[in-house]
Amino acid sequence: MSTPLLEVQELSRRFGGLVALDRVSFAVQPGEIFGLIGPNGAGKTTLFNLISGVTPASGGQVLWRGEPITALPPHRRNRMGLARTFQNLRLFDSLSVLDNLLVALQRQRGASERQALEQAGRLLEELGLTGLAERDAGTLAYGDRRRLEIARALATRPQLLLLDEPAAGMNPSEKDALCTLIGELRQRHRLTVMVIEHHVPLLMRLCDRMPVLDFGIRIALGTPEAVRHDPKVIEAYLGGAVA
Repeated sequence: MSTPLLEVQELSRRFGGLVALDRVSFAVQPGEIFGLIGPNGAGKTTLFNLISGVTPASGGQVLWRGEPITALPPHRRNRMGLARTFQNLRLFDSLSVLDNLLVALQRQRGASERQALEQAGRLLEELGLTGLAERDAGTLAYGDRRRLEIARALATRPQLLLLDEPAAGMNPSEKDALCTLIGELRQRHRLTVMVIEHHVPLLMRLCDRMPVLDFGIRIALGTPEAVRHDPKVIEAYLGGAVA
């Protein structure tokens, strides 16, 4: 098997006496869509924060193509090809949709203004936002704001895209459309994708593999079909079905 694009080894995070993440390990192969599920408070967003460098690890390490990046700040990880969205949207609400993208595109070295505008136009079309280009981001409907944040992450030309609850606040038809879109973006941009999502049926349809966290501990890892029938996963969801 090829070298993983991303690997976490014994990754831990403590906040005072609280262990938010406890020696979690897994590897993500290039081209995978890798889901991450678990009950509220399981440590999912904390794990994304450690992978993206937003929060420092208390122990363990993060590897990128086999090389440790645990000590690197977020902007260095982004330049290497790692981008993310956030559970709480972080758009520039007073800027237009187009300008939100252009801010992200300015980070690309050597790109002219014309090239940036052309790439922004392509991303707006891909994410279904072309007709909203001149609207202030703060005036958009929630689903459109979610798509704009994905577009802005794509503007940095990532190899790995971390999506933190991208379907939050969406209705069922919007969630279905998002599921299709993520699959299309993987193919078009040759992406590897990690997704946190509470809407488990979406992940069951979308993902190749998924780890499951409970109280900061990885309790399962496998295909959606294997995870669906794992007794520990069923117990973590209080006996409820996960699909």
